[in-house]
Amino acid sequence: MKLGFEETQTAYTSGSQNARVWTETWVKTWAYCPHCGHPQISQFPNNKPLADFYCSSCQEEFELKSQKTRFGSTVADGAYKTKCERLAESNNPNLLLMNYDRKSLEVINLFIVPKHFFVREIIEARKPLSPTARRAGWIGSNILLGRIPESGKIHIVQNRSIRPKDLVLEEWQKTLFLRQESLETKGWLLDVMNCVESIGRPEFSLDEVYAFDRHLSKLYPGNQNVRPKIRQQLQYLRDRGLLEFVGRGNYRLIK
Repeated sequence: MKLGFEETQTAYTSGSQNARVWTETWVKTWAYCPHCGHPQISQFPNNKPLADFYCSSCQEEFELKSQKTRFGSTVADGAYKTKCERLAESNNPNLLLMNYDRKSLEVINLFIVPKHFFVREIIEARKPLSPTARRAGWIGSNILLGRIPESGKIHIVQNRSIRPKDLVLEEWQKTLFLRQESLETKGWLLDVMNCVESIGRPEFSLDEVYAFDRHLSKLYPGNQNVRPKIRQQLQYLRDRGLLEFVGRGNYRLIK
């Protein structure tokens, strides 16, 4: 894998269109499938809704978003209705996020959000387009990247450094159990994982997670048993090998 783009001749005069060609060509040439390790992923024909690439070996699908700056807490995406409909489907795409250097024409960061981290709560509807717009009334979506735990952001390239492939595949497999869960169950698991990560230490207490009960109550206003729900999620994460119970109400994150 090399980080530089091949600045091939394009038919576009727009810088953003040229950048799209360069980034897509880079992914097609150098990216591998993080699910099965296949050394290359293929590009779909243009205009396929939501997905840009697929793995010919395991059939995983991928959507690519690229920009010059680092991604913030939200990522603009396609049609809201289509995005929500795809959430529970097996071919819901994984999300590849790339930021690049426009001057040196090279990848700075590339990370993937596995599709099993996508739940309804992280998809936000944008305002409908105005009546005078070409697609009047169309409603796009935002992906709330800030609600995805760090374990759901698997770096392939980080700060211009290529991470070992076996480590990427290991991190992918570690959270694959989430695919077995319903969207509702995943929502709670991911939000509790976010709370645990925000504590900022590998060891933490149950009381420290309880401190997020008001935050979680706002996210799930219909649930009147937030603390039992927190305990349930911690036990589940322990059973799945992401946490270790070290006694007296204390837990440890397993790297």
